[in-house]
Amino acid sequence: MERAPVSWVIDPDDPRAPPQEIWDRMTPEERQRVVDALPSEFEISEASPPEGDFHFNAKVAARDTLGGFFQSIGKRVYLACELPVYYPAGRMVAPDLIAVRDVEEKERACWSVSAEGKGVELALEILWNERSKEEIENLAARYASLGIPEYFVFDRRRRRLRGFRLAQGSARYEPITRKGGLLASAVLDLDLGLEGDGLCFYHALARLPEPREVLARLGAMVNDHMALREEAEQRLDEAERRLEETRQRAEEAEWRLAEALAELERLRRERG
Repeated sequence: MERAPVSWVIDPDDPRAPPQEIWDRMTPEERQRVVDALPSEFEISEASPPEGDFHFNAKVAARDTLGGFFQSIGKRVYLACELPVYYPAGRMVAPDLIAVRDVEEKERACWSVSAEGKGVELALEILWNERSKEEIENLAARYASLGIPEYFVFDRRRRRLRGFRLAQGSARYEPITRKGGLLASAVLDLDLGLEGDGLCFYHALARLPEPREVLARLGAMVNDHMALREEAEQRLDEAERRLEETRQRAEEAEWRLAEALAELERLRRERG
């Protein structure tokens, strides 16, 4: 007896992934159709409101700094900014930055927990515009209820950084205690801290360079290399010029010597 197809209708006004029990009954083809139908774009009201360059640059810098570091040490950590995340039967969430360890690193339109077999392990929110304390607490409670192990909030305007970790066997966050002014992330195996109004990441107390800093260093190295190359070329041109002058002087000396020998020979013949 053939199994009846399992369908799941996605409400465009409130898109949700199917409950896990329905997902488990689906065929791979049915699951893929659901994942393809989950929207990757959404109304501004469904995500963090736009906050200009102060917000955008900070989250992209965090993603790129972490991505460059993990790539350099060969550690697989998927990072994404404002990616729609769908938990079974739950409303979509889209943290400013998410991190998930040991999963395939590829471009995604969304993160379906059922399809990926894994939920978000770290969420980071970056604030610039005014947010109410209640709004921030509600967001933290929601992330905790989803079982996201770590949650960090960086208030760039106030230069404030807070971190939370799920209590053992609980769906509530506990504050991460500062050590030496830094907050430790077990997910990233890094420390988080502030320098001025910037969010920084530290490995063994060494600050990870941001991509713009790496590019600046590479640019300085290239400029130094070009300057050395130009200096070497100038020295080579000068050496070639001097060599040519020496060759010309040698030819002139040979010519004068030949003239002198010829004159000497003429004088000898006249005396003879």
